[in-house]
Amino acid sequence: MTMRVREVPIGDVVPYEGNPRDNEAAVPAVAESLKEFGWRQPIVVDADMTVVAGHTRLKAAISLGMETVPVVVADDLTAEQVAAYRLADNRTAELAEWDLDLLGQELDGLTDLDMGRFGFDGFEEALKTPEEQIADVAEDEVPGPDEVEPRCRPGELWRLGDHLLLCADATDAAAVDRLLGGGVR
Repeated sequence: MTMRVREVPIGDVVPYEGNPRDNEAAVPAVAESLKEFGWRQPIVVDADMTVVAGHTRLKAAISLGMETVPVVVADDLTAEQVAAYRLADNRTAELAEWDLDLLGQELDGLTDLDMGRFGFDGFEEALKTPEEQIADVAEDEVPGPDEVEPRCRPGELWRLGDHLLLCADATDAAAVDRLLGGGVR
């Protein structure tokens, strides 16, 4: 199968109204990527020109005022395959994890580009060891117990979905019995 990329007017591409991804936070970084690197991955649409994969790229192109976008028409997929691919394209990307050591090496090697433009701001903190993160916190930055207004008072039992949280002394048998009995008040 040969992939045929076509350049089409941006107004011809229809966002999928049922898109379950909230991608607004990614739009500025993708727009920066499009400005810096150009189009390297087309938008996938179905036979009706509705987006299957590439909602964020479409929004970024709109934010940049582009008049045309590259698309690949997936007209050889059934409606069920289109729906499944729409979900799989997003989900499979989430299954990968960063090797933080290798990421740090890659980021260190990029001296001419501000990678924060593409969503890599703050990764420096994630690359630090727990010891380095603790060392970065000055002792006077950590509030003492009298400086923080408690949100939970002793005796309060909170339901957190399927879980319960009791603000109490864990060595108090009556408190533990209350928690295990689920007496939410």
